[in-house]
Amino acid sequence: MRILALDYGRRRIGIALSDPLGIMAHGQPTLERANIRTDIGTLKDLIQQQQVSQIVVGNPLHMTGQESELSREARAFASRLAAEAGVPYLMWDERLSSRQAGRYLAESGRAKGQRGALDRMAAELILNSYLESVR
Repeated sequence: MRILALDYGRRRIGIALSDPLGIMAHGQPTLERANIRTDIGTLKDLIQQQQVSQIVVGNPLHMTGQESELSREARAFASRLAAEAGVPYLMWDERLSSRQAGRYLAESGRAKGQRGALDRMAAELILNSYLESVR
């Protein structure tokens, strides 16, 4: 039972997959956005190849907890992906995940200036947060 986490963005989507036991998150190559059909197709293929049973999508809420425009876009994208892949999804609060990911990357001296690395790390943080909550 693998879980797929997405850090949704307009230019890139960070991706992380859990191990088969649903214990650890592993970052995957960041998806550079093309168009909605291609993006959904790429993720749908990944879902089928990795036998994903659930999708967790970072929900970019405002700091007040209210939905943002990007949050509504992420929800619409997740809904379409889930419908086409036949896998349930849930939205997961991701406030500060990108900032935290940037801090981790800076502290480790890795991937400075590489936006794809930041998106991948944010997806890992989203997935790890979710996995910890269900243990």
